Amino acid sequence: MRSLMISRSMDILAGIRLAGIEGVYCKDLEELEKNFKIYKDYENLGIIILTESDFKEIEEEVIKVKLSKKLPLVVTIPDKGGLKDKDFILKYIKESIGVKVG
Repeated sequence: MRSLMISRSMDILAGIRLAGIEGVYCKDLEELEKNFKIYKDYENLGIIILTESDFKEIEEEVIKVKLSKKLPLVVTIPDKGGLKDKDFILKYIKESIGVKVG
């Protein structure tokens, strides 16, 4: 299985590529949505990586994929400035399993 980063940030893509992960640069939101819809159906793709800001822009589409398919796993990483939503992980756990942590 392959991993793929889809992002509007050239800096983050450069770092991910140095780690050996393929990446697709999107110049705008429309291209981000289009590429996500294309790559979510690739059979040999195991993980799609998005930055937090890109995830927020296409959140509805990402949630549909997470609820309807086992693969690809969609992972969110912080932007260059770090996590904007400091309680992101706590909220995600609470929504996923219904347990309040911390």
